[in-house]
Amino acid sequence: MKYNECMTRCIAYLRVSTDKQADHGVSLDAQRAKAEAYASLYDLELVAVIVDAGASAKTLDRPGLQKALGMLKSGEAEAVLVAKLDRLTRSVRDLDTLIHRHFRKAALLSVAEQIDTRSAAGRLVLNVLASVSQWEREAIGERTSEAMKHKQSRGEYIGGRVPYGYRLAPCGALLVEEEGEQEVLSAARDARHAGLSLRAIARELAARGFAPRSGKAWSPNQVRRMVA
Repeated sequence: MKYNECMTRCIAYLRVSTDKQADHGVSLDAQRAKAEAYASLYDLELVAVIVDAGASAKTLDRPGLQKALGMLKSGEAEAVLVAKLDRLTRSVRDLDTLIHRHFRKAALLSVAEQIDTRSAAGRLVLNVLASVSQWEREAIGERTSEAMKHKQSRGEYIGGRVPYGYRLAPCGALLVEEEGEQEVLSAARDARHAGLSLRAIARELAARGFAPRSGKAWSPNQVRRMVA
């Protein structure tokens, strides 16, 4: 079958992420209206409208999506149509999985992004969007990491477990040295510089009456983090 030579059998896939949205039906109704208008404009035969209500885009393991993909595999349909690409997935990795496993032969169409992978231009647009999304996610991760390192270098608390040797200041935003634990850190580092193994350092700390926060015996891994 050549492109646009005859009508493409298509599944409209709709998704809302919360039960509240599904109950009110506004988001689903809007997606359905866009899908039906697009199908009519581009001569698509809607063989099914499949809904995932209250389904998260964090996973591909959704009943409606799996049903749609199954219909592609069985030959009941030749394309999947979504109102917007994030209705299908928000994950670049999952999008890549879908493309390689399901949309090499079948087509993916998106109303908002004007994606139609039945054409070379449509496949190019999809690949560009996927690359941009991945770049954006990695850039955000890099900026967040740098910001956290900057806060940490200033002694600011960045969340999680308070590192050994420190405690939270009364304001709850800064880390200050815990005198007793700093003494343990110094002893562990001095022992390491003297050439003791991690296990030997653990025994040395215990012999000097030093105990970890848990009150249990020192482990080599704990010592490794302390002397790093």
